[in-house]
Amino acid sequence: MSKVKVSVVTPDGPVYNGEAEMVSVKGTGGELGILPNHIPLVTPLTINPIRLMNDGKTNLVAVHGGFIEVRPDQVTILAQAAELPSNIDVERARKSKERAEERLRSAQEDKVDFVRAEMALKRAINRLDIAE
Repeated sequence: MSKVKVSVVTPDGPVYNGEAEMVSVKGTGGELGILPNHIPLVTPLTINPIRLMNDGKTNLVAVHGGFIEVRPDQVTILAQAAELPSNIDVERARKSKERAEERLRSAQEDKVDFVRAEMALKRAINRLDIAE
């Protein structure tokens, strides 16, 4: 089966470089499945894992927002942050999730930035989903 080159890049540098038979991401408009020779497109991404499928196996990368650029032979993901499962500190992600949940519970009385706390919670859940 043909493959497409895939690069996941953050401001800190590359996170993943390889090939995939299919790339699955969640954009702001919904799920996208990208196969080789896909039509060109650019779309924003949500805080969700990306799935890289090869030979019946799926590799995951936690992506925390950004954009995907698709060309017929290349998929480039420009992420604000991205992590491979092996690089995720599960205990730290759990603590981050607990802090974000606590901030959301007390958002009304403490005038916490609700959107910021919600985004922190989504990032922590994304990390935990990938790592576990």
